[in-house]
Amino acid sequence: MCKRMECILIIRYSNYWRKGIRRFCSSAVVHEEPITPPVEVKYNQLLINGQFVDAASGKTFPTFDPRTGEAITTVAEADTEDVNRAVSAARKAFDEGPWPKMTAYERSCIMLQFADLLERHSDELAALETWDNGKPYEQAANEEIPMLIRLFRYYAGWADKIHGLTAPADSLHHVQTLHEPIGVAGQIIPWNFPLLMFAWKVGPALACGNTVVLKPAEQTPLSALYVSKLFHEVGLPPGVLNVIPGSGSAGADLASHMDVDKIAFTGSTETGKAVVGAAAKSNLKPVTLELGGKSPFIICEDADVDKAVELAHSAVFFNQGQCCCAGSRTFVHERVYDEFVEKAKARALKRIVGDPFKKGVEQGPQIDTEQFEKILKYIKSGTESGATLESGGEKLGSKGFYVQPTVFSNVQDNMLIARDEIFGPVQSLLKFKDVEEVIRRANSSHYGLAAGVFTQNIDAANIISRALRVGTVWVNCFNIFDAAIPFGGYKMSGHGREKGVYSLSNYLQVKAIVTPLKNPAWL
Repeated sequence: MCKRMECILIIRYSNYWRKGIRRFCSSAVVHEEPITPPVEVKYNQLLINGQFVDAASGKTFPTFDPRTGEAITTVAEADTEDVNRAVSAARKAFDEGPWPKMTAYERSCIMLQFADLLERHSDELAALETWDNGKPYEQAANEEIPMLIRLFRYYAGWADKIHGLTAPADSLHHVQTLHEPIGVAGQIIPWNFPLLMFAWKVGPALACGNTVVLKPAEQTPLSALYVSKLFHEVGLPPGVLNVIPGSGSAGADLASHMDVDKIAFTGSTETGKAVVGAAAKSNLKPVTLELGGKSPFIICEDADVDKAVELAHSAVFFNQGQCCCAGSRTFVHERVYDEFVEKAKARALKRIVGDPFKKGVEQGPQIDTEQFEKILKYIKSGTESGATLESGGEKLGSKGFYVQPTVFSNVQDNMLIARDEIFGPVQSLLKFKDVEEVIRRANSSHYGLAAGVFTQNIDAANIISRALRVGTVWVNCFNIFDAAIPFGGYKMSGHGREKGVYSLSNYLQVKAIVTPLKNPAWL
């Protein structure tokens, strides 16, 4: 039994009574040295104009292994001078370089070759993503890296299908529209899905003929540098894709830069507001935002409870709960609520938490100490506000940033755990009576990113889906991220859409060309 337990933290039933509250805690944890990642860090400098270079200041910062809290390596830290260098390279590549001037088919071919090279490096990419982020290796290798490759093939397919229109005019004029690349795109991506966010941003921007300056999150810079080097190996011209790891100040410099034509940002709503302000105060550049969420997952009275429990569990605990669209408000009809609570608790207690490189592990560590402490504070808030802690609620182990899968019942709408984006493995179970009530409560959040509905009643599914003020509604499924499905939010979850055909408009501008018709032969 001990050998099977090594390096895996398995939540067992271990309950006791304390101050009238029944709590479930983890069993003793068996430790061994973390598994050595099957990959080496090859690139840790800034990538500017096709070359890896040190920061102008010589500064570096550490990137950490979430399993231990120890540094993996140090990475060059971009500041204002480096942002200027990267933007200058991107501007020259757009104004003078071959990328926007080559045929769309040629761009498509380079992107397809890049996707093929990604496929050949799949194992290294999955390992690097797991090492720097803490997500399970099996999740990275089986789900995220294949989707990364699919996204670039998808956008390669769009490159030579972008075109304008011929429009009729009341007067004797020929009217045509052109869809032209917008120019230099500044892109700021988060740490929870580093490579997928790279694809969501870089794919459509390059397919449309733009050049890019990308700032990855300071917590997870390694995979973006790795894949960008691969992109250059298949013939991407210098200056087209520049990668500048650094702190939030580098992102602020990018957002306020007068020579950046467009900003795309994924991250917190608070930071998104700052990005919009910086863009407006500089050159009024357009901004697309994919921000926070507090997604409702609605379990109707006719639901198959066992299936609903499993889907709701995945909706909130996937990626350690570090997902902007996590179904963290689980609304359950009162007729099945008690049964659902017991089964949701049992499922959380079975969830396997441990070294993400270990086969069979479902949940790795949180990204860093800041997020780790934030989650524990929200859990404490839940117990103090009167919610019932059904399982979890504590950290796991003495090393790294592991948190027990946590389930609260008897959660009320005014509690912080039901209002704020926790971004961690915490499920809040709320009871409702009828469809009208749950629609009103689900829409009461200032977020509007996504939602889930679980029912066998097609009428209920249609009524609820149309009434919810969110960008995506998953019916009897969750976290489906096909390349063609647009993703984005209502309200304070942002504006603009990523993925699918809608994402192309973020990186294009429309030009109308009007020409007089002189003595048209058919008149």
